[in-house]
Amino acid sequence: MYRYDEFDRRFVTDRVAEFRDQVRRRLAGELTEDEFRPLRLMNGVYLQLHAYMLRVAIPYGTLSSAKLRGLAHVARRYDKGYGHFTTRQNIQFNWIRLEDVPDILADLAKVELHAIQTSGNCIRNVSADHFAGAARDEVADPRVYAEILRQWSSLHPEFTYLPRKFKIAVNGAAHDRAAIQVHDIGLQIVESEAGERGFTVYVGGGLGRTPMIGKKVRDFLPEGELLSYAEAVLRVYNQFGRRDNKYKARVKILMHEAGLEEVSRQIESEYEDIRQRGKLTLPHEEIAAIADYFAPPAFEALPERSDKLERAKVVDAQLAAFVERNVAKHRAPGYGVLTVSLKATGAVPGDVTAEQMEAIADIAERYSFDELRVSHEQNLVLPHVRLDEVPEVFAALQKAGVATGNAGLITDIICCPGLDYCSLANARSIPLAQRISERFEDIARQHEIGDLKIKISGCINACGHHHVAHIGILGVDRKGEEFYQITLGGSGDETASIGDIVGRGFSTDDIVDAVETVVNTYIARRSGPDEPFLAFFRRVGEAPFKEALYGATSAAA
Repeated sequence: MYRYDEFDRRFVTDRVAEFRDQVRRRLAGELTEDEFRPLRLMNGVYLQLHAYMLRVAIPYGTLSSAKLRGLAHVARRYDKGYGHFTTRQNIQFNWIRLEDVPDILADLAKVELHAIQTSGNCIRNVSADHFAGAARDEVADPRVYAEILRQWSSLHPEFTYLPRKFKIAVNGAAHDRAAIQVHDIGLQIVESEAGERGFTVYVGGGLGRTPMIGKKVRDFLPEGELLSYAEAVLRVYNQFGRRDNKYKARVKILMHEAGLEEVSRQIESEYEDIRQRGKLTLPHEEIAAIADYFAPPAFEALPERSDKLERAKVVDAQLAAFVERNVAKHRAPGYGVLTVSLKATGAVPGDVTAEQMEAIADIAERYSFDELRVSHEQNLVLPHVRLDEVPEVFAALQKAGVATGNAGLITDIICCPGLDYCSLANARSIPLAQRISERFEDIARQHEIGDLKIKISGCINACGHHHVAHIGILGVDRKGEEFYQITLGGSGDETASIGDIVGRGFSTDDIVDAVETVVNTYIARRSGPDEPFLAFFRRVGEAPFKEALYGATSAAA
């Protein structure tokens, strides 16, 4: 895990002192809200419906037990006893007082955390596969390159005031768990036939009011040219991205309006200029130095199968169900990658109490080499758990109330804060997520349905990633009433696609029944239990769902 060096500590400490003075001036009336707004946003502070919100960066989703305990401290002392993990692998505290923010940032700095560049028109928190360093299908650990990008992008003088926010994701495995094709820059680690490591590069992905899948601009970029190429993309965007309309200011709009061929030409021209000067080419020894921070733990030589775990599963059906859904194969024999679901029935997706954070931190310290991950699916991950110790970990998670075995099932819902918190939202997301999880609470039914991703956004900004859900739900305002629009067939993995809108929206009273209608239609018409929802939708299209939801006339139309 990366550790702060002297520069990092000075950088963060100086920013805390600077913001402390800015808050003092705001509270004293020396700064107006209009003057203060860009300053607070540069430090991750938002003004929401009921209170200030602080968004804390968790670079590429990696935490230690000490960091998680630090977040628990903030939740208990400064908030209402909980935090909310987001789809950007960050955490938000939704009930803070402005006068407390400098002290919060100072406390976070003690555990090497901060809130810099979690807002504003800059390069945001770099995200990565939450199974990084543990996944069996991994080509290379994406955190190494995410850390390089973090260091390069932190207060980059040329990219501090971009046309709009800019997001980068890195994936290192065959299966895309980082949703790279819906980012401004998506990087897929690959190896050439000669064994040289590099990246397939996507540019121009994004969700929001104009969802787009990123375009491939490079099949293979040598790893040493990572920063040269990233800087070239940012320069093109900074020069040609629109600043006259914030709704058309993202790089995806530039890609759409100028076209892939022209944008690629501009990027390659900038890249060649940067490369010729050689200032950003990464020396192998520098990459190796960063990689050393992410060296794998000292795994024991263990058999692939754990007889102890298999015996425990026979006598404990809940454990068996948990292992089936929440324990993935690890690169090291005898270990598993364990997802800690924050999606218990009726819970708020992504919310976790201070007590739960401390319990999970203790578990990670004892059973997972002191490592944790935050997933963009709003869960936590224990990346390195011995299979022999899974029963003990499961019992500890049960005690903490976070042992739901539903990873990837219909109740593992992604959900934005919605109208309960956000001033931009049109509708509530949280109560809907709770009602859906309660409707599908029966675990046997969840297993019958199989892999199915529901994602809910309270407005078109799509913080809940509804566009890339198998079943996406968007909250809309219809003459002062909350309605919900359904999309089907989206995906954020290596087969990325934007979901199709199936028809008119549903009222708060009708939306859960509509979701159940979609599920029942799939179950009744799929070729068999081995055909997942997404494969079924891609085979048959939206017609059977429209007919079930709206009647034969609507389906024909």
